[in-house]
Amino acid sequence: MNQTDALDLLIQTDTYLQESKEWLLHSYQICSKIGKKSTYSIVEMDAFEALSSRFARSSDILIQQMFRTIGMVELEPGGSVLDRINRAEKMGYIESAHEVRTIREIRNTIVHEYQHSEIIQLFHDLLDTTPILLESIESTHTYIARYLKK
Repeated sequence: MNQTDALDLLIQTDTYLQESKEWLLHSYQICSKIGKKSTYSIVEMDAFEALSSRFARSSDILIQQMFRTIGMVELEPGGSVLDRINRAEKMGYIESAHEVRTIREIRNTIVHEYQHSEIIQLFHDLLDTTPILLESIESTHTYIARYLKK
């Protein structure tokens, strides 16, 4: 892939990530009003299921696609997911590799079969961690703005 193609992919991925962020924010605002509880109604569960799905999707776009694309643009070696997360912290487009690893762990919990007994804790974790994911998306967008100015 040449540099022009990599920049085009960066622009496309950023657009996709920003759209995903808006849906994530929408679900987060709804679930924030519901808050942390020990039990949830069916309607509240549906809202948290939407948040869970949007959290997983947004984190995948950020970590799997955007971090990899930035690496291509900056001619960095690929590496593992952890390598990309650590590089993102080192380059300054995320604040904390530890927090992004936590986001990744929550994403893995969402996409793998989680037990009903764990779902309440997952919802609480989503309320705590979604603002960090949103900030990481925003700081990454700010970091790549220099590439998007054409």
